[in-house]
Formats: sequence, structure tokens, C-alpha cells
Amino acid sequence: MAATAVANNPPARPQDIAGTDGVYTDTVVRLFSLAAVLWGVVGMLVGVIIASQLAWPELNLGIPWLSYGRLRPLHTNAVIFAFGGCVLFATSYHVAQRTCQTRLFAPKLALFTFWGWQLVILAAAVSLPLGMTQGKEYAELEWPIDLLIAVVWVAYAIVFFGTLGIRKVRHIYVANWFFGAFILAVAVLHIVNSAAIPVSMWKSYSAYAGVQDAMIQWWYGHNAVGFFLTAGFLGLMYYYIPKQAERPVYSYRLSIVHFWALIFTYMWAGPHHLHYTALPDWAQSVGMVFSLVLLAPSWGGMINGIMTLSGAWHKLRDDPILKFLIVSLSFYGMSTFEGPMMSIKTVNALSHYTDWTVGHVHSGALGWVGFISMGALYHLIPRLYGKTKMHSVPAIELHFWIATIGIVLYIAAMWIAGVMQGLMWRAVNPDGTLVYTFVESVKATFPYYVVRLLGGVLYLSGMLIMAWNVVMTVKGARAQPVPIPRVAAAYA
Repeated sequence: MAATAVANNPPARPQDIAGTDGVYTDTVVRLFSLAAVLWGVVGMLVGVIIASQLAWPELNLGIPWLSYGRLRPLHTNAVIFAFGGCVLFATSYHVAQRTCQTRLFAPKLALFTFWGWQLVILAAAVSLPLGMTQGKEYAELEWPIDLLIAVVWVAYAIVFFGTLGIRKVRHIYVANWFFGAFILAVAVLHIVNSAAIPVSMWKSYSAYAGVQDAMIQWWYGHNAVGFFLTAGFLGLMYYYIPKQAERPVYSYRLSIVHFWALIFTYMWAGPHHLHYTALPDWAQSVGMVFSLVLLAPSWGGMINGIMTLSGAWHKLRDDPILKFLIVSLSFYGMSTFEGPMMSIKTVNALSHYTDWTVGHVHSGALGWVGFISMGALYHLIPRLYGKTKMHSVPAIELHFWIATIGIVLYIAAMWIAGVMQGLMWRAVNPDGTLVYTFVESVKATFPYYVVRLLGGVLYLSGMLIMAWNVVMTVKGARAQPVPIPRVAAAYA
């Protein structure tokens, strides 16, 4: 019953407000929410640009800082850490306050995390196109920026766990367990993987070498997916789906099992990125086994989220925000089936280094992370400005269908291209010579790159619709303080 009450807070009464101490600290939530929309447009625009360059390489215009090699890490950092990061900051601060029935701990420190994170994003936007990079996947930023990230992240942890520490409710709602695990794991991952020896202001060398460097990098890289892009966003799932559906979580016990099984298993899956490399075979096998085990808790969480709609399925007809949230879980389930399957060595022998991997990554990124972020922001933003809904609900519906079509085009094109590439690369003549040259496989992939670009343009168009809708919603609106309900009233 406590979980249900936390997930569905009753409205406060005017007499429950006692000055600023009686209202939630939502300024930083508003800032991060609006920044998430801005960086979402920027990151997806860069993605469309580099997708067009893969189809027509001359579009880099011969300018080094517009080349694919410079813009690609800019795109990944923008969509993961700028867009996704701002969503996680906003929602974790929002959820922690509501489920703990208290204001944020150290509000000024929370504001520091906002401005510090924006500085990290701007530093990345300048340094990556200039070629300042460590060359590590999802960890390209050079050491001064890495240090700033660490400082901001420690401040984030202090604010979040401090808020839990001053909570007025004994129970810690499950969404906060996922947020907390994501914050702690990302701190460890970032600090260990980013250990480097600086040789100048903007150049450093990894503290590790050879296969050890690769192992630590993919322990980090896969867990950036596992904790930043999965555990953190599962925190969104466990709060915003029950809130939007106005239903309690389907199984609170399953949510706890989901948490512990996922947190334990994910840490060991990274070696599946290094099949058929110099990494010891036993370590590759450990990565594969844990990846296969990971299917169980992942699907348990997906089922828990979807079944939360039990008794309220009719709401999907008229609620586009709920469509975003529930369809995101469908993509989560699909991606967490596909990932373990691709970790099997014989499957990986076909898929690795092909665009099948790109399709897999983007089914999770666009379908799971993108959709649950958009659904949460559509739920959150009007309430932060004293409104019951967004400026245009039909525009949310339009965004949903445009983005869904875009995702289907994108991932289907990459799946087909990837399997084709893998088969072409391994095809041999009876005398052992290759049937196809690499250039022939590139030429055969061209039409799928064009379809992928079309899918990306549609997805970006949906994000532009969202940006317009957000601007119209907050335009002329005044931020409304939200009162903190009395605990006695909330849990009577």
C-alpha cells in the first residue's frame, strides 16, 4: 500500500504550505527539462548530418571538423549525456522529492549540477569537432572535462542521496533504488575508465594498455548502456507509467527482484564486445553467459511495466503520452532480447562490425531511451508550469506516429544491411578467395543508408514538433510552486 501511495501522491491542501519549506524545489527540474529538449534537437540533428555523410561522403565539404570521425562522437555524447543526462537529472530530482515528501537537499548544489553539466556539454561540443579525443567509445572527452564530470557527479550524488536521507517517508520507492544504482555505478565506471596520464592541456594517454585497456573500456562502455541508459531510465518507468496510467505498479515484489537481478548481472556482460579478440577466451565466455542471463530480469521489468496497465488498457486509445511510455517498453524488451542473442559467439561472428550492431543500438536508444524520455517530459513539463496538459495533445499524437515510423525504417534498414554485410564478408570461393571485395559490400549498403537517413529525418521531425509544443506550453506561463503534502495526510 505504501508503494501505491508513493506512486500516486494526493494533492496538497493550502494549509499544508509553510513558506518555501512547504514547496518542492522545482527550479532545477524545470531547467534540466527544457535543456533536455534543446539538446535532444541538437544531438539528433548531428545524427542526421552524419547519416547523410555515410550515404554521400562529400557532404563533409572537405572541412576536417565536419568530418564523420569528428561529428560521430559529438552525436553520441549529445544524445546520451546531453539529452539523456538532462532527462535523468530532471526526473531523478523530481521523483526523489515526490516519493520522499521533501524538498531537495542542498538546492544551491543542485543548481551547480545544472550549470556544471551544461559546461561539460559545451566543452564537448567544442573539443570533439576540433579532434581532441581519447578515442574511447562513449568516453572520448579529454582529462580536464573528465575531472569536471567527476566533480558534477559527486555533487549530484550528494543532492540525491541527501534528499533520500531527509525523507519524511520511511519507505524508499523502487524508482529511487534504480536512480541510486545508476548514480553510484556511473561514478565508478567513469573514474576507473577515465584514469589517464596527461601530457598536455588537451592530450592524455590511458593509464592502461593493450587488452587490459580494451577490457576496462568495454566494462565501462556496456555498463554506460546498462546503468546510464537502462537502470536510470527504469527509474522513470517505475514512476511515470503508474502516474500517467493512474494505476499502481503491477507487482512491487517483481520490481525488487528486477532491481537486484539486473544490477548484479549487468556488470559482467561487457566482454561480449570483445569476442574473437586477444581477450582470454574464458572472459569472453563469461560475458556471453551473463548476457544471456540478463534476458530474465530485463523481460521481468518489461512485463511489470506493461502489466501496470491492467484494467486501464483503454487509456492507450486517447493518451499519446501513455503510448510513448508503453511502446518504449516494447522496444526495451526487443533490444534486451536482441542483445543477449548477439552476444552468442556464433551469432556475433556474423553481426560484429556490421550495421546490425548499429540497428540494435538504435532500437534501444531511439525506441527505449528516446520514447520513455519523451513520455516523461510530456507528463512533467506542463505540471512544472501549473498546467494539466501540453499546449497541443494532437501534436503529441503526431510526434508519436512520426517517430515510430522513423524508428521502424531506421532499424529495419540497419538489420537488413548488417546481415547482408556479414554474409558478404564471409562468402568465399572454392579456392578460398573472397567472393566480394569490401567496396562491393559498401556499394550494396547504399540504399539502406538512404532509408536509415529517412528514418532519422522523421525522428528528428518528431523532436522538432516536441520542441514547438514545449515552447508553446511554457510561453507566458508562470512556474507554479508545488506544495509538499503532509505525510500524515498522504499516508492516512
